[in-house]
Amino acid sequence: MSEYLYGANVYANGIRQHYLRYGGKGPAVVIIPGITSPAVTWGFVAERFGRHFDTYVLDVRGRGLSEASDTLDYGLDAQADDVAAFAKALGLRQYMVVGHSMGGRIAVRLARRHPDAGFDRLALIDPPVSGPGRRPYPSALPWYVDSIRAALEGMDADAMREFCPTWTEEQLRLRAEWLHTCDERAVVKSYDDMHQEDIHQDMPHIQVPVLLMAAGRGDVISDADVEEIETLIPELRVTRVTSAGHMIPWDDEAAFYRAFGDFLGTPL
Repeated sequence: MSEYLYGANVYANGIRQHYLRYGGKGPAVVIIPGITSPAVTWGFVAERFGRHFDTYVLDVRGRGLSEASDTLDYGLDAQADDVAAFAKALGLRQYMVVGHSMGGRIAVRLARRHPDAGFDRLALIDPPVSGPGRRPYPSALPWYVDSIRAALEGMDADAMREFCPTWTEEQLRLRAEWLHTCDERAVVKSYDDMHQEDIHQDMPHIQVPVLLMAAGRGDVISDADVEEIETLIPELRVTRVTSAGHMIPWDDEAAFYRAFGDFLGTPL
């Protein structure tokens, strides 16, 4: 079993950033969760990663225990700058990035804006490929907003099941407990950016090996999308987890770990 070390805050890029640390030994990995996933909801994944890696899970600004306000910039550039500043503040000179969904888009923008920030591999887990002139992201904004507002009023696992009907009781309880920490302003801005920011223009600038992990269900990344991305990223490995939807480790945790293969240097 991996050891949960601690949760902590660091002041980086002008804001308070909260993170969880697991393992503490081996190469460093920074996990960037998705649009409504506070760091704690990725704890079960971080425990597995922590067996082999010094693992850090971020609360993206406006989520979890990281800073949130009505004046904070919730744009993609600011989120990418946060990761670079976070790594610098913690003295991470060499690390790998695993970004899920919105976190994958943040990782792509990080590679474009901060190519010398110390990361040497990127794993993009089912990142939305929507953008100007492209097909929209499959999930509609009201699904996020309605569930956040319900969580702010207090909800239990049964109430959360309306939004996530296939999840386990434990998964539902954790999401119901923490979803209220996702600032609606941050979520709306991130959702809008998924349609207004074109990450494809960033991809040719990535200078490190990339793993693209696509879900088999959910229609976030189509085969045509994969073919396009293969022409854009110089050093790309592609894998598809056919048994899972967009929340891959929630749907098939074992297949999620297998899909990394040896990309991170050590099989999970």
